[in-house]
Parts: sequence; structure tokens; C-alpha cells
Amino acid sequence: MFNLDIWQEIFQTLSKNKLRTFLTAFSVAWGIFMLMLLLGFGNGLQNGAKSAFASDAVNSIWFDAHETSVAYKGLGEGRKIHFENTDWEYLNGKVEGVQLAASRNMIWQASIKYGERSTNFDILWVHPNYKHLESLKVTKGRFLNANDYRTAAKVVALGKIAEGLLFSPGEDPIGKYIIANGVPFKVVGIFEDPGGDRDMRRLYMPMTTGQKVYNGKDHVQNLSMLVGNISIAESKALEKKVVKELSDRHLISQEDKRAISVWNNVEEYSKVMGIFTVINLVVWWVGLMTLLAGVIGVGNIMMITVKDRTREIGIRKAMGATPASIMGLIMQEAIFITIVSGYIGMLAGIWLLESGAIMNLLTSLGTGTDFFKNPSVDFGTAISATVVLIVAGSLAGYIPARRAANINPIAAIRDE
Repeated sequence: MFNLDIWQEIFQTLSKNKLRTFLTAFSVAWGIFMLMLLLGFGNGLQNGAKSAFASDAVNSIWFDAHETSVAYKGLGEGRKIHFENTDWEYLNGKVEGVQLAASRNMIWQASIKYGERSTNFDILWVHPNYKHLESLKVTKGRFLNANDYRTAAKVVALGKIAEGLLFSPGEDPIGKYIIANGVPFKVVGIFEDPGGDRDMRRLYMPMTTGQKVYNGKDHVQNLSMLVGNISIAESKALEKKVVKELSDRHLISQEDKRAISVWNNVEEYSKVMGIFTVINLVVWWVGLMTLLAGVIGVGNIMMITVKDRTREIGIRKAMGATPASIMGLIMQEAIFITIVSGYIGMLAGIWLLESGAIMNLLTSLGTGTDFFKNPSVDFGTAISATVVLIVAGSLAGYIPARRAANINPIAAIRDE
């Protein structure tokens, strides 16, 4: 129950020792402030890592063809490997555990024109499923579809930045024709890519169209597949199975580690998130140790307070005050100092993280912010910090409170 007299006494005690109270409160505020900053920085790095993976589905595996490094079945090393459309068909319907598959070819920095405007973008010809591998979001029109692939339609989907560079503001690009490396294509859609600006300076066309217009063969540079919610071990087993099949199809030795390279997003994403789990544990440990230094300061100050008030406490006990009431008085004071100063430090840390000052500083230093995004702490973290403050305040006041409760009234009254 709220006791006004006790709180008046607490405030009176604190006001008598302003400098001591301020220094004690500052140590706690600094500890929780540093904890918030460290957690915010950890979240910023984690968000940056998630953003880097957002350009591709995290449950995807990618295969690239290169040159052989081992002679095999009469074929020499240094042989250029090309995946084919039949490899995509194999992945897309004959491998258990593969939700869908796509393939990709690319022309770097091709000449793109619309009217009087001319620029250079990457051209990618892909299967319609590729939208899911790159996590693309269509904002206007549509993406490539199965009919485009079947008929080798001369249609393209443009990235949002590509749209802005080719078309005037307010102009609807859907249905307009652009010239890509000398060939006209109809724009059927505009997309955004979570991978960032570079990936939105692209245009996509059907794989069959690109092969007819630019390639003339059924060659494929990259194969990718979406594998669902599986473990790292399962993804590695599936990866090994696919590599063996592709090696057999293209007469590649099982000992050749260079002919086919693999990027397993399931494995890599799990590794990175595992690293951040460790980082978060280290951050909490460092932050709590910093806060502990402040809590020890509160405990020491409360010990001094108890010593200064020994005579007063002795009189209270002589007049009938119970040990529990004495302990409650001392612990309330310690918890009050800890929570109030801790919340000041917490709010200061959250404000600094949310104000954008850190991001502005990184930008002004020219370090780039691709690796570091949205440093912040969530509501759950604030609740956890509140619990930590309450526990810390209780610990800071317990030992001094026990000492106060054990004071001998007669000896205390004689104390000068």
C-alpha cells in the first residue's frame, strides 16, 4: 500500500545528499543507456544482414556453371560447362523437396532506349518462377507468366529505377515498347526488389525469348530452386543430390569442385543468424556488467546511508518498528533510484537510436549504411530492461536493508 510518509522521508533523504544521489543515479542511467545502444547496434547489424539476404529467398539454393578442372571420360580439363533447359525441367518436377525452380541468363549493361532516352541496364532472361527466388514485388502490371515463356513473347518487366530513368514522371509504361540491344520489347510490368537499387536497374524477359533473340541455344548460366522449410542438413543433402545429377548430365567428375559452384542460402542464412544470436548474448552480457557496476554503486551508497542513519533506525526499532518495515524503507529507496535513473538512461538510448542521428553519422563518415539498418530496440526488450532494473534495484538494496534490520536498537541509540 502507498505510504505518503515513507515517500516523503525517501525524498527528504535524497534531497539532503544531492551530489551523492546524482552520481549514483548517473551510474545506473549510464549502464542502461549503454545496454540500449549495444542492443540497438546489434539489431542494426542484424537488420543489415537480413536486408542483404532479402534480395534472394532465404530458403533457396543456387547453382552456377563454370569450367572443369579435372579430366573425365576422355574429356580434358578447362571445358566450359553450360546448363540447359532440360536441367531446369529436371529440377522443377523431378526432385523431391524442391518447391519450384528457375533459371537465368544475363547480359551485363546492355543498351536500353525509349524515345530520346538511352541508358544501360542488365538484361536477364528467366523463367516466370524467378520472381519468387528474388522476392520481387510487382507494383504495376504483371510479371512474366507461363504463356510468355511458352510463346517466347517479346515482353519485359522493368525495375522501378529503370522505369524512372526511361519514362517521364506520371507516364504509364505498361504497353509501351523499349529497345533492348536493338530489339523492341513490350513493357508488361514494373517491380521492386528488396535487394536494393542495383537490382531495380534491371529488366527481365522470358528465358525462351532471350535464348532465341540473343543466344540461339538452350544454354542456361544459373539454376536456382526454392526448397521450403528444411534444416541445414536436409538442404546439404539435397544440394549434394542435385550436384551429382548435374555432374552426371554434363560428364563432370565427382572430384571436380570447380565446375559447379553452389550458394546455399538455407545454410548461409542460418550461419549469419547464429552469429547474431551469439552477438546478442555478448551484448546483453556486456550491458548487464556495465549496469552491474552502477548497481554496486547504488548498494555502496545505501550502505553509507544506513550507516549515517544508524541512530535514527535504532530509535525506530525501539519504538516498535519491525525489521520488515526497516528493510522495506531501505529497499524502496534503492529501487526508486534504480528504476527512475534507469528509465532516464533507457529513454535517452531509445531516443538516440530512433532519432536517426547514428545513421546520419555513418552516412557523413562515408562508411555506407548497407550493412547497418534501422538500429532500434523493440517493446519486448524494453520490458526485459524494466525487469532487469527492478531486480537490480532489489539486489542493490537488499544487503544494506538486511544490515539496517539487524541493527541493535540500544547500541544504535548510543551511536554518535
